[in-house]
Amino acid sequence: MSAGWTLLLAAGVVEIAWAQSIPPTEGFTRFWPSLLCLALCLAVIYLLSLAVRSVPVSTAYVVFTGMGAAGAVLLGLALHHDRISLARLAAVLLIAGGVLLAHATAEA
Repeated sequence: MSAGWTLLLAAGVVEIAWAQSIPPTEGFTRFWPSLLCLALCLAVIYLLSLAVRSVPVSTAYVVFTGMGAAGAVLLGLALHHDRISLARLAAVLLIAGGVLLAHATAEA
């Protein structure tokens, strides 16, 4: 795996953490959770900006948003006991398949 793809993977993981850091801010009324949320947001942007130096932006953004969406759903199921349906499971599988296809067919 190239450095660009490694950075993209890191950006996706931080994106998932960032999404989970939003609710504890309670509308950005709590200082420390808000500071963590903003720091994760900046880290995501930085990592993604480094990744697109070598991974085409169209591919990078599809993979990045797919990882974030699937990760948010999976963590919602695991940590917040969100309800699962066949349609939601199919959506996550389609997202994962799309991410894998985008990676497999990427130029970089």
